[in-house]
Amino acid sequence: MARVRYGARTEAEIAAARTASSKLPDIWSTGVVAVWESDPDTVAAVLPPPLKPAARPLVRATISKVDLPGYPLGAGSVAVAAEHGGVQGWYPLVMPMTHERALTGGREVFGEPKKLGDVTVERDGLVVRAALGRHGIEFVEVRGAVSGSLPVPEPSHRTDFYFKFLPAVDGSGFDADPVLVHCVRREKVRKLERITGDVVLRESMYDPVADLPVRTLVEITLGEKTTDQRGRVVERVDGQALLPYIHQRYDDPRQLLDGPPEGSV
Repeated sequence: MARVRYGARTEAEIAAARTASSKLPDIWSTGVVAVWESDPDTVAAVLPPPLKPAARPLVRATISKVDLPGYPLGAGSVAVAAEHGGVQGWYPLVMPMTHERALTGGREVFGEPKKLGDVTVERDGLVVRAALGRHGIEFVEVRGAVSGSLPVPEPSHRTDFYFKFLPAVDGSGFDADPVLVHCVRREKVRKLERITGDVVLRESMYDPVADLPVRTLVEITLGEKTTDQRGRVVERVDGQALLPYIHQRYDDPRQLLDGPPEGSV
């Protein structure tokens, strides 16, 4: 009998897949990182409990092209500074990716707010432009020019906070209590340059990061780096407290109740 591709995988095949994924080589990306200070009340308003605002109301936009062999990837995020249990980190609001393969693991394993989108990183001599877009709108654009080299930093760790959940089948909330994930990213940088420029935020009903205005631009950098990540569940959270923020994950929260007409499948 021919192999049934939807059939069960053998234990050996599952083990081989796990081994292969644990031995990936360093994958380097080239990207722009812009950090600015925004309105403290606005930053606090987007943080679901139990996350709390950090000491400074910072916003961080990361826009990168990833050198995956035969599978170039654009990846980005817009995150706000936050704190949980004494741990300082970032809470991403949106993470555009150019390929669905990059969405699956992050959303289903870690609870990352990834969505298909457009990612642009361009350099022409000293001139640099990077942007994140969805639905035809470049809602974040970083423009500038390289103004000097920066020392290559030592390897570092950064914590991102995610909420992992499953909306309830009947639309009443969640199937189980959501969990808060601490995802620690280990980062190595091999080249870093300073960018003198600005950040442009454009209005989008789907990705309203324009609500986080640039009050003070802290820095813009262009770098080449590689990262890996490890996540862990730190606690279960109150679903009713998280529910008012669930719209952050979807272009239209009503789609949670969408389904095919009876008998159409």
